[in-house]
Amino acid sequence: MGGVTSAASSPAPAETPSVLGLAPVIPVVVLHDAADAVPLARALVDGGLPAIEVTLRTPAALDAIRAIADEVPDAVIGAGTLLTPEHVDAARAAGSRFLVSPGVSPRLLGAMQDSGVPFLPGVSTTSEVVTLLDEGVTEMKFFPAEAAGGTAYLTSLSSPLPQARFCPTGGIGLASAPSYLALPNVGCVGGTWMLPADALAAKDWGRVRELAREAAALAV
Repeated sequence: MGGVTSAASSPAPAETPSVLGLAPVIPVVVLHDAADAVPLARALVDGGLPAIEVTLRTPAALDAIRAIADEVPDAVIGAGTLLTPEHVDAARAAGSRFLVSPGVSPRLLGAMQDSGVPFLPGVSTTSEVVTLLDEGVTEMKFFPAEAAGGTAYLTSLSSPLPQARFCPTGGIGLASAPSYLALPNVGCVGGTWMLPADALAAKDWGRVRELAREAAALAV
């Protein structure tokens, strides 16, 4: 699998794997306590989901990314909800190996292109997809997937824009994930269903591991 391509002068290294090929499901993690980061990551990896997106939605996020990068070598840790070039810099400094944004601006795209790691800029319209393709970017996050048209929308993009591939995220669960993964332009999906709030509150890492195993089995 190839790395993310771009027209920037500092593309991702050729040996860097594509985000879309890491696992059928990327857990989207919101952590309020960085102390939970390592046991949670180990549970996800043990369950077969090595690519983990920690969103920059809480003050604990960067410390959580740093801890996973340092202590869970089998995890491919990434940062999500990137909104500014400063977020990109902070995520990379913490050890993020891939980057995800809910949308994209010229400044944010430039920073992601210059980061040296794979990235998934967020799109929800055809024009946004075409704009990124024009920049040489072929891998994208489709967000919010269900609200933006779901599988029907992505199916309609596959014929005119076959070079674009997506990680749909937003409103996807265990029941709906297979219909996304069956599409030719979908490489993986992002979700939170393997991270139920009650399991996280109870630090029930065994339950997280089993739910991750169930999600990993969705590979088609």
